[in-house]
Amino acid sequence: MFRKDVKTIKDLIMQNLRSQGLETPLLQKRLVEAWPIVAGEMIAGYTMNTYIRNQTLVVSLSSPALRSDLSMQRQELVGKLNSFVGAQIITDIRFC
Repeated sequence: MFRKDVKTIKDLIMQNLRSQGLETPLLQKRLVEAWPIVAGEMIAGYTMNTYIRNQTLVVSLSSPALRSDLSMQRQELVGKLNSFVGAQIITDIRFC
């Protein structure tokens, strides 16, 4: 006998995480870990620290010139990072 409401393991895990309030922290961790992949290895080499505060990804860079260049690409990077994770996690990026 087959059940009509069959769910995948992924859906069950995400439902459990959501009910315990752990879905957002998990997605935030994935987004921070996605920074070197989305930004590229060269930029990741200049990155000292990344974290999320109030839906803003804060990226510490060691190069002021790179900081200026990336500031112009801010919205494009926000879109790429959010699509990589599959959810709207951040709304802005701050380079410092």
